[in-house]
Amino acid sequence: MSKTLKIYIGILMLLFAGITAVELSTPVPVNWSKTFNEKHKIPYGTFVFYEELETLFPESKVQDITVTPFEYFDDYYSWEDSSYFTTGTYILIDEVNQIDNTSAQELLDFASFGNDIFISSTNFPYKLLDSLGFGVRNQFEKDGRTELTFTNPTFASDSITIEKSVSNIHFTEIDTLYTTILGYQKFADSTYANYIKTSWGDGYFYIHLQPLAFTNYHLLKNDNRKYAAAAMSYLSDDTIYFDSRNKIGSELGSSPLRYIRSQPPLRWAWNIVLLTTLLFMIFNAKRKQRVVNVIDPVKNTTVDFTKTIGNLYYETKDHDNLIDKKITYFLEYIRRVYYLDTQLLDDKFVKNLSLKSGKDQEDVKKLITQIVYLRAKRNCSEANLLQLNKAIEAFYTT
Repeated sequence: MSKTLKIYIGILMLLFAGITAVELSTPVPVNWSKTFNEKHKIPYGTFVFYEELETLFPESKVQDITVTPFEYFDDYYSWEDSSYFTTGTYILIDEVNQIDNTSAQELLDFASFGNDIFISSTNFPYKLLDSLGFGVRNQFEKDGRTELTFTNPTFASDSITIEKSVSNIHFTEIDTLYTTILGYQKFADSTYANYIKTSWGDGYFYIHLQPLAFTNYHLLKNDNRKYAAAAMSYLSDDTIYFDSRNKIGSELGSSPLRYIRSQPPLRWAWNIVLLTTLLFMIFNAKRKQRVVNVIDPVKNTTVDFTKTIGNLYYETKDHDNLIDKKITYFLEYIRRVYYLDTQLLDDKFVKNLSLKSGKDQEDVKKLITQIVYLRAKRNCSEANLLQLNKAIEAFYTT
């Protein structure tokens, strides 16, 4: 072993020892990120609430929703008799709006068949605001301290006070014909509605505006868990569909290094491995690779290029990408040939396209409905792609 190599090894060992000493002497900082993640035990995770669901609903089974509500409940919908194969209560606790308008419509349909929808959030999709007839506003308050109460005298002793990172988000309007106020929040000397129950079809929507009340920090403080229990007591004891923050295909869930990066000791070890590898490459930069033969490039003709791209998509089975491109090209064709706006694919658009193209309105409606469905669907199959391609080609040629 050469003297230089011994020096490098000694430096790396001292570096490793220094990093280890610093890590062991540094206290772990509290993570105050508002994740609302049911797997997180940090202050603003919802681990405690999620674990207590079976206690709050002893007769219920908890099902995690790891896709969008549209994708989940659409699989339970019967197109033959326009009903659902399942019943239960949908629960979402999140400060940021995670529901798109397509999923919002699915929740409206699910509630109309006698099911409950509970959403505790500070932001809502336009579809819910418009359909349920309520509005919210975030009003600045100097004193970030509020008292949460219920209108039901039975829960008079279940009032709590929360005072950390609280915003005065309250209802500015509600549909009084179908809506009941279940709870209030008090800032200073002013009281605002923050929990409502509104009917939709045969079911109900429960809208709550302080999701922080269901986080670990507030549930474990004093006797605050009684507030969450009272809020949940309005819901039916049926299957619980909990909308998880851990969606399939999310960035956090797909990273192979997510756990290593989340643990400081492992993160430092990983960085040291990368550093030593880099040093090894620097001091062993001699050419040791054999001569690489020159490969003639593939002829860039139109037919060969098309075949290459086609084979690429066929091998990767990237049906979602192909479906997206087919829809994009088709809508561009509609705009270019028939001068129609394709932003909103509603009944009016179907009627105008049928009149301008001379196609049967029922056939056009089936094609547009299929396009809207596939736009919202994730992980499309080869059958979906073939059906879409057949429908579009029929539109071109018929």
